[in-house]
Amino acid sequence: MEQKILEGIRNNNFSFNWLTVHYPKLSMLKNIPQNPEYHGEGDVYCHTEMVCEKLLELAEWQELGKEEQELLFLAAAFHDIGKTFCTKQEDGKWISPKHTIIGEKAFRRIAYKEAEQFGLTFRQRETVTKLIRYHGMPVWFWTKNSPEFDLLKAAESIPLRLLYLLSKADVQGRVAKNPGQMEEQVELFADYAKELGIWENPFSFANPYTRYQYFHKEGLWHKAALYDETEFDVILMSGLPLAGKDSWIEKNGMDMPVISLDEIREQLGVSPAKDSGRVVQAAKEQAKIFLRQKKPFIWNATNIIQETRQKLVRLFAGYGARVHILYLEAPYQELLARNQKRARYIPEHVLEEMIRKLEVPAPWEAFEVRNCTKISS
Repeated sequence: MEQKILEGIRNNNFSFNWLTVHYPKLSMLKNIPQNPEYHGEGDVYCHTEMVCEKLLELAEWQELGKEEQELLFLAAAFHDIGKTFCTKQEDGKWISPKHTIIGEKAFRRIAYKEAEQFGLTFRQRETVTKLIRYHGMPVWFWTKNSPEFDLLKAAESIPLRLLYLLSKADVQGRVAKNPGQMEEQVELFADYAKELGIWENPFSFANPYTRYQYFHKEGLWHKAALYDETEFDVILMSGLPLAGKDSWIEKNGMDMPVISLDEIREQLGVSPAKDSGRVVQAAKEQAKIFLRQKKPFIWNATNIIQETRQKLVRLFAGYGARVHILYLEAPYQELLARNQKRARYIPEHVLEEMIRKLEVPAPWEAFEVRNCTKISS
């Protein structure tokens, strides 16, 4: 039986070479150029190999638990996978805009579609994706308008002490003109995270309502204690088509009214590929009736893009609702099998594009975010 990726990493002494041989997508990092001002060592592959080596040399490495070491090494190996999709030359310099965001989605897509080979639980996979997403933060957080806000948001998804180690190895695993300054910023990040009380765990807000408001209301102090003014519950479903949203509602919906975009589309005779704005507008008009009545309901749609979810969350919360996001996920092969049996077959290229765009809900997005997956831990 072929060993899974975390087991393989440990059994092969945390070898980046072994990973590249057994997970060939890492070979895409070869010959991807970088700005020599920050990466005099060469291409992205060379840099990644150095980062993995430096990670093992860190004094804090030995203090980590077994799984933490494996996940952190995996994140280091894939931390710049996004550069393979976005690296370009601009004004004579090589740049990789938004490579951390692109990398998060790319790793999630690879690990989801190749779940049998990776063997990661949902929690393990999402820990690695978020380490990839935020790995540049410790170097640049101080240049942002709200560094405290950014750190608290990141801490909702990953332990910042792991992010610190990944960033430290990232800075050391390169040949740069001014590496000392970057290392100083990473240490400053660690000090600030400890000062905020989010080094090990997310911040402990006064209550869930204050937590929600902090991440959705500009300028709120994180130590505030707000009175919970919510009056009723709204469940916002999220997940790829065929993930099991309808089945979950049938079993757990507690007879709450359901606003289904698929049903509205059928009622209006609108093709899934056309005029989605008309369908969403009709759904929102239905929702506003329930919202004005302070009546709980379920919003049933894919909602795989964070921006789409946040528009709905703000709308519902504006009427005093406690919004609960429920994310459902089914294994990739099961998704394909269900699609073959489905009356409304989804073209494969459409399904693949949705997987490419998928943004799993982050814990800060609503009053509560829950995951219901077949591979969850």
